[in-house]
Amino acid sequence: MALTREEVGRVAVLARLALTHDETDRLTHHLNDLLGQFAHLQELDTEDVPPTSHAVPVQATLREDVARPSLPREAVLANGPQVDPEAGGFIVPQVIGE
Repeated sequence: MALTREEVGRVAVLARLALTHDETDRLTHHLNDLLGQFAHLQELDTEDVPPTSHAVPVQATLREDVARPSLPREAVLANGPQVDPEAGGFIVPQVIGE
């Protein structure tokens, strides 16, 4: 099924694309080439091909989650503009509800 120049023009209008006549002609040819390639792919026998989400195997390259020493609480709190020393944390503006 080949697309006509008018169909490509209608799709361009729906996509809010302002195409010139030359662009419409070029895109009609290009889209028909793509549809031909897809039709060729539809002829392939993929019955024994398992569905995949990636073309190649993918493995996460994450480091081990190991506990390690961190900064002392006093050193971290020294960088905050407002600190609650009793609670041992930063004072921040309320952002959720009253």
